[in-house]
Amino acid sequence: MPETQATSPPPKSLVASLAHLGPGIILASSIVGSGELIATTTVGAEAGFALLWLIVIGCAIKVAAQVEIGRNTITWGRTPLAAFDRVPGPRLGGRNWIYWGWVAMTMLIVVQQGGIVAGVAQSLAAGVPLTVEGRAYNEARNASAAAEIEAAVAARQGESAAADAAREAFLVLDQAADELPTPRDTALWTVITGVVTAVLLAVSQYWLIERVSILLVGTFTLMTVLAVILLQADPTWAISTRELVSGVVPSIPPATDGRSPLTTALAALGIIGVGASELMFYPYWCLEKGYAKAIGPRNESQAWTARARGWLRVMQLDAWGSMVVYTVVTIAFYLLGAATLGRLGLRPEGSEMVRTLGQMYVPIFGEWIREVFLMGAFAVLYSTFFVAAAGNARLVTDGLILAGRLPDTDSSRASWVRRLSMAWALLAMSLALFFQNPVAMVLASGIAQAIMLAAIAVAVLYFRYRDLDPRLLPSRAWDALLWVSATGFLIIGGWTIWQKAGDALAGLLG
Repeated sequence: MPETQATSPPPKSLVASLAHLGPGIILASSIVGSGELIATTTVGAEAGFALLWLIVIGCAIKVAAQVEIGRNTITWGRTPLAAFDRVPGPRLGGRNWIYWGWVAMTMLIVVQQGGIVAGVAQSLAAGVPLTVEGRAYNEARNASAAAEIEAAVAARQGESAAADAAREAFLVLDQAADELPTPRDTALWTVITGVVTAVLLAVSQYWLIERVSILLVGTFTLMTVLAVILLQADPTWAISTRELVSGVVPSIPPATDGRSPLTTALAALGIIGVGASELMFYPYWCLEKGYAKAIGPRNESQAWTARARGWLRVMQLDAWGSMVVYTVVTIAFYLLGAATLGRLGLRPEGSEMVRTLGQMYVPIFGEWIREVFLMGAFAVLYSTFFVAAAGNARLVTDGLILAGRLPDTDSSRASWVRRLSMAWALLAMSLALFFQNPVAMVLASGIAQAIMLAAIAVAVLYFRYRDLDPRLLPSRAWDALLWVSATGFLIIGGWTIWQKAGDALAGLLG
């Protein structure tokens, strides 16, 4: 293909570069869901402020790997999975070890997506019940939750008599709610969510969902950041300097009730910020954005080198911008979870996950915020589900092409991406109906993604030192950041394997 066709000169100014951002925005709108709203707040609820340092590191170290994977794919014009398949190591059935690790991880990611669908359905069932039983159940649970909050607040303020009275009221109301028949609303909304998403993906209405999701997620994120700021105006809930310092100084909190907060945190590290799966499908959005097309096929000309360097700067700006967004959001969710759920002794789990998460905002805004939270929870969880379905469908299509199961043509690829997007949505819906435990489903995927980060560490170092055009060598400072990123990935993956192996051995030994 001649250079004069399809290639484009890179923007020369920061303002001009901003007009070409996009892949990072898609990531930012997709990750403020299972990682931040569910996993991060759960860690805060279990560990208090003690593991804030680990959450910050988990976000900050990922951007270098994100850029390195993107650099490799857009300069060579490869799909990400094809790039990972070039990494040396054991091979089975013609594919390498990272490919098979991705296959195993993807199986658990579908389970995670089922957890997100369950969260979406819980939000809709709590906000828009479809049955008479659902409305009665919501009223009972809301009354119980209000009494629980009242008891916790009174206890924190040292009003023991009021706390005891509220606690007794909570026990009565909670028992009454438990005796109500389980409504079908969550199951109904699960089916509706899965089917509607499959239809939307089939008719390629992605752009509309993306724009609406960005708007809703942005609003919900601002509300969360505002909630953290407003916490400081209330002495009952304000985060003290001592608590904040305890969070940024590395330490490991003790286990409580046989549960180690560190185990939850390690599972969360695989999916907070940019998770292992997002690292793998981020370059697909870069390719579809047109970065590789603008650079053109690799050749030895100075014009190609100039285009490549220019468009790589745009991609780096895109990646750094998304990192700032998801790090700020992750910290806000963690602090809010630690300051409210952690102090109240609440842990989001099971069929009441979304309702429990909503309690984070009640101490700051009041009872009315529950309805607003439900709309926000729907926005962030649904955007995560939708974008992940679209992204993973591209990965799975690419994986089947590499395995020789599908033809490698543009028309076939586009057709199978639509089909697999639909299948992904419907499979996630089925898993949500079967397991009905969104937190456990999300954290199971987090464990797999945490282990996969170790494989990605090996891959990015290979890309940098064995598969990089010499004309695009980065600075020494960038190399140092990449090594920090890769080392962090290896530690996260290795520690997770060690923890899980220890748990398995303990189980075998009784």
